[in-house]
Amino acid sequence: MKCIRTLCLVLWSFVFSSTADEYRERALTLMADTPLIDGHNDLPWRLRLKFNNQLSSVDLYTLKDTHTNIPKIKEGRLAAQFWAAYVPCDTQYKDAVRQTLEQIDIIHRMCQKYPDDFMFAASSQDIMDAFGQNRTASLIGVEGGHSIDSSMGTLRTMYQLGVRYLTLTHSCNTPWADNWLVDDGTHPVEYNGLSDFGKRLILEMNRMGMLVDLAHVSEQVMNQVLDISKAPVIFSHSSACGICKHKRNVPDNVLLKVKEKKGIVMVNFYNDYVTCSNTADLSHVADHFDYIKKVAGASIVGFGGDYDGVSRVPTGLGDVSKYPDLVAELLRRNWTDDDVRDALGRNLLRVFKDVETVRDSLKNTAPDDEPIPLEQVQNSCRTDYGYREKSSAPGITARSQLHLASVLTLTSLFAKFL
Repeated sequence: MKCIRTLCLVLWSFVFSSTADEYRERALTLMADTPLIDGHNDLPWRLRLKFNNQLSSVDLYTLKDTHTNIPKIKEGRLAAQFWAAYVPCDTQYKDAVRQTLEQIDIIHRMCQKYPDDFMFAASSQDIMDAFGQNRTASLIGVEGGHSIDSSMGTLRTMYQLGVRYLTLTHSCNTPWADNWLVDDGTHPVEYNGLSDFGKRLILEMNRMGMLVDLAHVSEQVMNQVLDISKAPVIFSHSSACGICKHKRNVPDNVLLKVKEKKGIVMVNFYNDYVTCSNTADLSHVADHFDYIKKVAGASIVGFGGDYDGVSRVPTGLGDVSKYPDLVAELLRRNWTDDDVRDALGRNLLRVFKDVETVRDSLKNTAPDDEPIPLEQVQNSCRTDYGYREKSSAPGITARSQLHLASVLTLTSLFAKFL
């Protein structure tokens, strides 16, 4: 009897192993014909912290102590990556623009240093071209509206440098939008979502063809943008609030609005957003895929690992090489090949193309060049060139008024001696 039990265990182990191999082989087959597109990776910030952006001092083939390097990318079949041009909130009102430009620069230099592995991409077609060349399409997303210093001109300039999404806030309010921390009471509500300038900014992003990223924003901002935007929106790295009630995740009612808007929610792998605890595993992440699919359909889900931007990742998803294992798990859960292809990249490509279509339809619309009101951004580190005080005469700037007052004062003094 003991021998029979042992034989059964061996046979069961063999069958289980064979089935697991079958799912993984199916996953690799699907990933060979459909690009895996990930919405968010913070390797550029790791390079800032570890090497002060001195790319000459690092080899991305042998880089250790990160979730991401080139061999891991190849093993994970990562076909396209939005690299985050992220700088922390404490740069707001200081040097956020400079530091963000430096993060944009290092992403470009990664592509230049490793041209056989990375191809810089700025369009949906570029992603497919890179996929056909077996290179990882490298796109830029700016993570945090504080990076543009409340300037549409700065945002347009970043678009010209290849930035293709802006995360409206990070973990601080900007002078025009509330961040996710207002929803748990950590930060004060300042604008009940978006200010008038913030609403105009959304339309300007539509005009220029930049994806609006709602990761990190308050629920009020989520709803306002979904109502305002003429183009689909993305959550580049957020999970389902219905599983983990964290304020960084997406509530069910918003999932349904994303479906109506034909947008995408790209699932985050950070343990705290996956299970609302320090520990998680690959199966827990797959639960978020299942949940979003159940609530709003497979047409709005994608991958947004947040690798190298988080301190804890699930067991079984330790780095970017593990994507095929997650895809295999979805197949094991009876996801169809079409559902998997949608999640891998077809959803993001559809959203990107729709954003480009809206951009093309607005090509005759003039850029919005009305600056944010000075009183909303005035601080000791900001000059006021170009602004006019409400009380000043037409054509007289605040600086001109000060000069005029000085002249009048001197004239009055001279008159006393004449």
